[in-house]
Amino acid sequence: MKKLLVTGFDPFGGQPVNPAREAVLRLPDTVGGYEITKLEIPTVFGLAAETVLQAAEELRPHAILCVGQAGGRSAVTPEVVAINLREATIPDNAGNVPVNTSVIENAPAAYFASLPVRDMVQAVKERGIPCALSYTAGTFVCNDLLYTLLHHYRDSDVRVGFVHIPYLPEQAGEGVPSMELSTVVEALTAMIGAMD
Repeated sequence: MKKLLVTGFDPFGGQPVNPAREAVLRLPDTVGGYEITKLEIPTVFGLAAETVLQAAEELRPHAILCVGQAGGRSAVTPEVVAINLREATIPDNAGNVPVNTSVIENAPAAYFASLPVRDMVQAVKERGIPCALSYTAGTFVCNDLLYTLLHHYRDSDVRVGFVHIPYLPEQAGEGVPSMELSTVVEALTAMIGAMD
């Protein structure tokens, strides 16, 4: 069986919960041809990627799928691209607020996700769950993580991707999109099944 490392962030920005962590922890232990290892990671620039890379060094996964919260989005959205920019509008969980800083000095401006994001979207849509490609992972820790991993594995067979998910209903205020946790878990499971 292939090994898949799936990560979810801890709560940040004053939120009591992070749907990414909750969904990742509820994934099955195996999906399709993948044995899944689940990892909670800190919402901290640099440290999130460091935590994933340390775990991956031991696990030697065939693929890494990271999951993050994107309040305001109404669909599950795999990211197409990560950019070499750190620009925070709120502090991360260590109080960092970088502005106009590179993720990695003298590295390329961007990397494309190496997981089959279009196939993953199609698999989720076939379940009747709102899903679409996203062309911006933002400039916060989610993008920082995806960019760092794609840079690290750029010349390897390890495939990397990132999925943003909506708020849970209990997080969303009036008129703010949300998605039930069970639906998010189903969407992520479908995506993993489409990764081969």
